[in-house]
Amino acid sequence: MKVGTDGVLLGAWAGIKNAKTILDIGTGTGMIALMLAQRSKAKIIGIEIDKDAANQAKENILKSPWNDRIEIIQNDFIDFLKNTHEKFDLIVTNPPYFENALHSPKNERTIARHNKQLNFELLISGVSKILNQNGVFSLILPAELEKKIENLCFEQDLFRDRICFIKPTHNKNPKRIMMEFGRKRKMAEKTTLIIEDNERHKYSADYIALTKDFYLKF
Repeated sequence: MKVGTDGVLLGAWAGIKNAKTILDIGTGTGMIALMLAQRSKAKIIGIEIDKDAANQAKENILKSPWNDRIEIIQNDFIDFLKNTHEKFDLIVTNPPYFENALHSPKNERTIARHNKQLNFELLISGVSKILNQNGVFSLILPAELEKKIENLCFEQDLFRDRICFIKPTHNKNPKRIMMEFGRKRKMAEKTTLIIEDNERHKYSADYIALTKDFYLKF
């Protein structure tokens, strides 16, 4: 699995304030978990259903400076819920959200990109069960899923704290959104992030400021 902009954005944006325990659902090869370890002193668990991806994540973690704080578990989220008593201060996910798209001929790619293994209802109800009272749930999604996810979270008494609309360039509509939920009702903070300054690979000042600690160069 290649390093994607979605994962980089979420790893850099997710709120880590006061987070001592973090769960990364569908960690893939561990990139977001590693970014959150770089930004915090938290204990981090990454769960991943695919065996090859989980093994790659374990290898990546082992070679990192934060291998004493990150644990990778090969499991699906539903089984993980059944076997954990732990609560988390921050839960993040870059979920499989291509609900109606054509499936990949490679099954592991299908699992990673589609929600046939874990739909949004199961994801959000599970998150609510293991999120601390003052915890935060952060995720990145296609912009058109904003209301659906907000409504599902509302049903679980999770309320939007922050939202960031992500535009590829100045003159295009948002393609992605990052959303953060907590258990307390309050006025949500709304921001917009533009990735490129209308020229391929010419990144905006805001994008560079958010992600510069994780790139070797721009």
